[in-house]
Amino acid sequence: MSAAVSASVAATAVLVRLPATNHAAVFSPLPHRSFISATAFKQLKVFRRPSRFMVKASSSEESTVDAGELFTDLKEKWDALDNKSTVLLYGGGAIVGVWLASIVVSAVNSVPLLPKIMELVGLGYTGWFVYRYLLFKSSRKELVTDIEALKKKVTGTE
Repeated sequence: MSAAVSASVAATAVLVRLPATNHAAVFSPLPHRSFISATAFKQLKVFRRPSRFMVKASSSEESTVDAGELFTDLKEKWDALDNKSTVLLYGGGAIVGVWLASIVVSAVNSVPLLPKIMELVGLGYTGWFVYRYLLFKSSRKELVTDIEALKKKVTGTE
């Protein structure tokens, strides 16, 4: 379904008429009219006129998502799972982990000097990582082999 939508998307411009508002009546940084000649004021008024049209991009094909089809796909995938409790447990754990991480980050940001120290630690580690693994060809090969070994260990193909 998404492949059909993204197969050939030709952008077209759609003009939408916005309601006319008078922004100058709310706040005008211009001096009073008596200080400006009539022609100069007319020229300024032309430049300060708000735009009443907005350009939006749209595709030539219908790009709406069918909610029924989406729910049927999700239901089929859910029914195909063997360990539904494990998926729910991991999903709930991930949500709790993100919530706890946001609490820790906000607590660290509230300490006055600690965020700058953490930035320095991050910059130092980045510099060390670049020097250790990315600067020389032999160390890049070592990094690739370490990543491949980790992939095999995670996927269980080792």
